[in-house]
Amino acid sequence: MNAPIVSFNQVGKSFEVDGLELEAIRDFNLQIAQGEFVAIVGSSGCGKSTLLRLLVGLDTEFRGSIEVDGKAVNGVGSERGIVFQEHRLFPWLSVEDNIGLGLVNEPLTAAERQQRVAAFIELVGLKDFARAFPHQLSGGMAQRAAIARGLVASPRILLLDEPFGALDALTRQQMQDELLAIRERAKITTVLVTHDVEEAIFLADRVVVLEPRPGRIKQVVNIDLPHPRHRSSFEFHQLREELLHELTREGPYQPPAREQIRDLPLAFIAC
Repeated sequence: MNAPIVSFNQVGKSFEVDGLELEAIRDFNLQIAQGEFVAIVGSSGCGKSTLLRLLVGLDTEFRGSIEVDGKAVNGVGSERGIVFQEHRLFPWLSVEDNIGLGLVNEPLTAAERQQRVAAFIELVGLKDFARAFPHQLSGGMAQRAAIARGLVASPRILLLDEPFGALDALTRQQMQDELLAIRERAKITTVLVTHDVEEAIFLADRVVVLEPRPGRIKQVVNIDLPHPRHRSSFEFHQLREELLHELTREGPYQPPAREQIRDLPLAFIAC
């Protein structure tokens, strides 16, 4: 792996609930290389989204250390952008004005700001909708606008917190393809939190599987499949079964034989 751009070192996080300490994350250690796409999966409440909040700097109370380029994370910074599950666009602002909010702390002239916003509107394929308002967009278009807002300040790291979870299955697959295309054009390090194992395999270079609360790394799986990836292939299905086993079962994983996969109905393999 190349020199890491992100380092989690013995990271722990607890919350106080009704006077009791609730441990959300324990001894989390992970290094992420420049340009890498890492997906984090785990059961509900295992600390996936909390890890993103710590990395982006929205929460600074934690144990251990988080570093970007060898410097400790201390609050939000322009080198890190985040996209949430809900697009969180302001309904009274147009697409270009919503995306422009990502530049609020950037020292740019009005002309530079307009040029930057226009470039990222084109990057996510919304050139014809720059003056549209959120209620005039489909769910997928709204998420593309949110991704553009996360990218417009040219961060080195893009954090995605289940960004497609609220979309229908077809739109979700289209957005996954779009995200890969955007990442290829923008050359950006990406960290995705998702509960969807198939999504993680389709997008990521590595998948980090978390134990239930407190969140700890159970397994890190390298996804060595070339792009474009095919959800119906034997190799894809084998990785899917391995990750589901890590999430739901104990004991060593026993990979299925190719003949077992071949005999399954096509609809099951592609689900």
